[in-house]
Amino acid sequence: MRRLGRGICIIVILSLVFFAFGCAKKKIEQAGEVTPPSEQKEVGPPSEMGMNMPGAEGGVQATPQGGAQGSAVSADIAAFEKDDIFFDYDKASIRPDDRKILSQKAAFLNAHPQMNVKIEGYCDERGTSEYNLALGERRAKAAQDYLVFLGIKPDRVSIVSYGEENPLDPGHNEEAWAKNRRAHFVITE
Repeated sequence: MRRLGRGICIIVILSLVFFAFGCAKKKIEQAGEVTPPSEQKEVGPPSEMGMNMPGAEGGVQATPQGGAQGSAVSADIAAFEKDDIFFDYDKASIRPDDRKILSQKAAFLNAHPQMNVKIEGYCDERGTSEYNLALGERRAKAAQDYLVFLGIKPDRVSIVSYGEENPLDPGHNEEAWAKNRRAHFVITE
């Protein structure tokens, strides 16, 4: 009798696991209230923006506001979107070297209050798709929390997780995986 009860419990648990993880991949998008990250207390002053570097892809281009000024803003947006932050394996905490990049992004967003940002969270190919979607969301959320901690209003920052989809480097080694564990930033209107 006991074996029958255990067998039924196992079948029920396996059914729930299959149901929970057997669904199609979904993009997770969210924006809203956040609290400051408790583990990242020290923040230095934002340094020089260095945002006149050309050559980034994607995002929203600024409407030209008069020749050189419009192209300078476009170059600044391109540079903003070019700099990703990276994460250690199976982690979603902001690394000390990436805090400077986030400080620069916060300074840029403070200088351009009409612009919003979407943070895309990515993972390497290891792990299940569902796990990687959740980890990508935690990574994007960590970057969002840090920007809010630096003074950016939460309603200006949205997040989305792509998990292991759209890898930056399609390789199957540690070098490629390190490039794919990232948060990417896109200016939105």
